[in-house]
Amino acid sequence: MTLTSSRSGTRSGRRPAHSAPPARWRSRKVQGWLYAAPTAVIVGVLFLAPLVLVVWMSLNRWPLLGPARFNAPDNYLKIADNALFVDAVFFTLKYTAITTVLLSAVALGLALLVQERGPGIGFFRTAFFLPGAVGFAAAGLLFYGMLNNDFGPVDPMLQALGITSEPVKWIGTPDMALFSTIALVLWRFAGFNMLILLTGLQAIPVEVYEAARSDGAGRWQIFTRITLPLLRPTLALMLILSVTGSLLAFDQFFVFTNGGPDNSTVSMVMVIYRAAFFRFDLGGAAAMSVVLLVALVGLNTLMMRRLR
Repeated sequence: MTLTSSRSGTRSGRRPAHSAPPARWRSRKVQGWLYAAPTAVIVGVLFLAPLVLVVWMSLNRWPLLGPARFNAPDNYLKIADNALFVDAVFFTLKYTAITTVLLSAVALGLALLVQERGPGIGFFRTAFFLPGAVGFAAAGLLFYGMLNNDFGPVDPMLQALGITSEPVKWIGTPDMALFSTIALVLWRFAGFNMLILLTGLQAIPVEVYEAARSDGAGRWQIFTRITLPLLRPTLALMLILSVTGSLLAFDQFFVFTNGGPDNSTVSMVMVIYRAAFFRFDLGGAAAMSVVLLVALVGLNTLMMRRLR
């Protein structure tokens, strides 16, 4: 009788009771959507909406005052004719390559130096990380005051020690301006990147090192065959942050060198800023922003695939 009634219930089209989602599962699903809703709203309002607006602006002649007029793809075609933007692309790529290599090397050296626990290690970790707490604009003003030829203390100290016989033009020549800016970035971000790499180093099991030493491996072999391979995910994160931050460099050049001398330290973001707020060409600035965004996404995707 039970079997017959079960079959008759199925044939009649009624859904078995156990196939319906339980009320508790539906409640948890609603709770999940409610928890995700604030983040979704923030991302939509602060990221997706401005992104759509920038893309739409790049397809229009968009003055600061007055109505917009559709002119696609003129804003994108004008980018190749912008000599300052082309020069800024090559300068930014050179700056990114030099900064990424030096910053990675210095940060990795500092992380290896303070990896092992011992007397005073906490002090050195804090001292190395402390410049990261300084705002980037404040750091630029600090270096400008220290390296200024008129009132900066660095030149008198170097002359008193006999290292130089005359004031150094720290931001007076293109090469020295680039060197000084890279020194500022290293001072500001080396400790932060050290902290990222230190987290990855401490995640490597100690037993792996002990097994390698018991097999007779030297320090260089341990570093190249154990530390670097196991540190690859952390290195990938640090490289992506470093490359992205370098390609989007603005504060250090705007505050420290103001793009000089003779526009030799003008980055891509500075060109976009000048186009938008000096020439009031918001459509052209938006087009350059979209090109830079696409290049960043493509470069980061390539780096993730190579370093995965």
